[in-house]
Amino acid sequence: MATKKTTPRRSTRGNPQVPASNGPAQRKPLNLALQGGGSHGAFTWGVLDRLLEDGRLEIDGISATSAGAMNAVALAHGSIRGPDGARQALHDFWKAVSDSGERFNPMAQLGMPAMVRDSPIVQNMVSQWVNAVTHAFSPQQRNPLNINPLRDLLLQRIDFEEMNRASKVRLFLAATNVRSGKVKVFGIDESITADMVMASACLPQLFPAVEVDGEHYWDGGFMGNPVLFPLFYHADSRDVLIVHINPIARRTVPTSAEDILDRVNEITFNSSLIKELRAVHFVQKLMDEGWIKDEHIAKLRYILMHSLRSDDVLADLPVNSKMRSDWEFLTMLRDRGRASADSWLAQNYGNVGVRSSVDLTAQFL
Repeated sequence: MATKKTTPRRSTRGNPQVPASNGPAQRKPLNLALQGGGSHGAFTWGVLDRLLEDGRLEIDGISATSAGAMNAVALAHGSIRGPDGARQALHDFWKAVSDSGERFNPMAQLGMPAMVRDSPIVQNMVSQWVNAVTHAFSPQQRNPLNINPLRDLLLQRIDFEEMNRASKVRLFLAATNVRSGKVKVFGIDESITADMVMASACLPQLFPAVEVDGEHYWDGGFMGNPVLFPLFYHADSRDVLIVHINPIARRTVPTSAEDILDRVNEITFNSSLIKELRAVHFVQKLMDEGWIKDEHIAKLRYILMHSLRSDDVLADLPVNSKMRSDWEFLTMLRDRGRASADSWLAQNYGNVGVRSSVDLTAQFL
């Protein structure tokens, strides 16, 4: 991809397999691209926890959307105190999400046992009720005071001024401009604020559009879940690991009305990412096959792509479980994320800084 850097950058023809320059004690730099997906973002928490625990990778930049943006700011703020600080910040953030969910869960307030309210039957009933209400009334009608516990939680857990001043992790958070329909990436030209995180996570059926600097934004997933291009232009590492939450492939064809709608949402929230991966593959092909003149190739970067998919790991969870916030559920997702990251490290750590570990054509195109 084109880069704003003016220093000539050596490129190799074909899929570059240049020996990594990192010594045994030096951590390999890596960019992360984190998808959104409600409470399923706890899976990403687990992935990040394992990567930080491993210690062989240094996170350079993070491009994130929605729940991915929540994970990103928690990690960036915590990383000021090192990898263990980042792990603790992620744990504390998700614990606060769970505690807040209990306080605002009407079924919990009525004394309904967790075993009952978290059962598939009750969850399905709640999901249908929420769908009916959100289709009948706008967020402004349901919540005229715009009360949002998640924003309060962010302000309590994240010191944004300290994060912007002291964190070395570069953050790029995607949102969708309601008026223009274009993607907005916060973090390129401005410091990150709580409103920017909330804009990235603003589902229009649930919350009013979030205003930032006179513009109004909805969830970034509509235009980029997540966007990749900021990592090509504004981060130093050429390795990008995508942490997926929304399944790209399904083994069965949905037949019920709810399952059809869920699958439509999965496809919609993956479409922009797949289109961007097509562009990455096209530039790789140009460089692999020598279509670019030598005087121009030094201006390009050969991006090394990596992917951690959750299609099979989260296949047993219905989409309405993205609204669950009980601690047992969130820690189960964390543990699945840790196990997935452990497998990814075992299979692909050696590829970081050397070659892509994912076949874009086979998996995405």
